[in-house]
Amino acid sequence: MTIVALAPIDLAALLCSRVCHDVIGPVGAIVNGLEVLEDEKDPQMREVAVELIKKSAASASARLQFCRLAFGAAGSIGAAVDTGDAESVTRGLIVNERTTLVWNPTRQLVAKKKVKLLLNLALIAASAISRGGVVTVDFADHDEALAIRVEAKGPNARLAHGVADLLAGRPQSGEVDAHSIQPFFAGLVARDCGMEVAILADAETVTLEARPAKAVAT
Repeated sequence: MTIVALAPIDLAALLCSRVCHDVIGPVGAIVNGLEVLEDEKDPQMREVAVELIKKSAASASARLQFCRLAFGAAGSIGAAVDTGDAESVTRGLIVNERTTLVWNPTRQLVAKKKVKLLLNLALIAASAISRGGVVTVDFADHDEALAIRVEAKGPNARLAHGVADLLAGRPQSGEVDAHSIQPFFAGLVARDCGMEVAILADAETVTLEARPAKAVAT
């Protein structure tokens, strides 16, 4: 199957849909909380509403900051991005009472496209451990080029059906929608970096390795 090519306007529309999907939940919760504050007189209920608004606002902010760096043109003035910023937005998005982030790379400036790839792989990895676990991010050298390794470890760790094909640019249906655009976009970014993504998986661990294309075993 040949790699699917999306028109730029379709790619932009699908990514916008994905971002809206990510933030509509917490934004809706903020609206609900504000409505409670308007109508509710009971101090305990008002306190609950305020707490809901605070948590939802923090969630919306974390998602938008992540999407800005992973999908958008954040830091477009330069060609490199501080990995400290990448760590911060990743930690804000995926770390919770069930999921831990282990970020091993030292703080450094890395090509913007590779940071986008790293963030998108981290998002895919986090989705593989729906019951929680540990996401570990590493950098490695392959032929003097930077490679990326993201591991998700947790109970019944597994990628959603079709993700590997989407990363390769060959969706099984031959089409891409707003639900599948993120792994498809990750594959686009990888190829734009001259890299390919290899997937290793067992019952407890899913590993995504992005290396220079010539270094990926066939």
